[in-house]
Amino acid sequence: MRLGLIGYPLSHTLSPAMHTAALRALGLGGSYVALETPGEALAQRLEELRREYRGVNVTVPYKEAVMSYLDSLSPEARSIGAVNTVVNHAGRLEGHNTDAPGFLKGLEEAGIEYRDAKVLILGAGGAARAIAWALKQAGAQVRLANRTLERAAQLQREFGLGEVTNDEWALSGMARSSDLIVNTTTVGLKDPSATPLRAEWFPEKGTVVDIVYNPLETRLLREARAAGLKTLDGLPMLIWQGALAFELWTGVRPPVEVMYQAARETLGA
Repeated sequence: MRLGLIGYPLSHTLSPAMHTAALRALGLGGSYVALETPGEALAQRLEELRREYRGVNVTVPYKEAVMSYLDSLSPEARSIGAVNTVVNHAGRLEGHNTDAPGFLKGLEEAGIEYRDAKVLILGAGGAARAIAWALKQAGAQVRLANRTLERAAQLQREFGLGEVTNDEWALSGMARSSDLIVNTTTVGLKDPSATPLRAEWFPEKGTVVDIVYNPLETRLLREARAAGLKTLDGLPMLIWQGALAFELWTGVRPPVEVMYQAARETLGA
């Protein structure tokens, strides 16, 4: 059973470690590898998947682009407009989205309340789509900030979100009035000294989540913790979306704690 991860670049990924650990813990024969795929090679990679792989995860920057290569979509993936998991059914590729339920599972595991919360999401890419959709479905008031306003406005129209902005003054007000702030951008991944939100804009109380998981403590989370806010890094979402994908591929629920341990050991190394 061949499994993998499609994205570019993939030097930061923990997915091979955690999925390999799950396969071994369950005694399942198989492998999970990082399939670093430049944009011009995406179509070829999907044909390779169709011939040789049981399934793959999909990460930045292909969660939306990959959809046009698939034969079918789950109802959730179609509603969200992004795919992070592909299952190969005898040569037919089906797209799923486990980011949405995986994100909520991570919040619940950490005891973070999100129903009826006033939420600010930073970013408007594939992960933002999944998280905005999941939180909106759960009854949260979801607002969005993104450098490209039209991209944020598109999500606003599709999902019935609240205010969207690309203006710093508006963003500062939205942040200060939020119960939950979620960074879905790659700021902090590419430059650990960078942050998508000024510390002086934090609310007086609430929670800040950064879905970046390498490093676990981004500048955003470090400054939020210093301001007295509750914080959550990106590892829980990574683990839970991976566990749900693993179950789609194998029909077996993986040992989540084994996946956590493998991911943490890899980060420590």
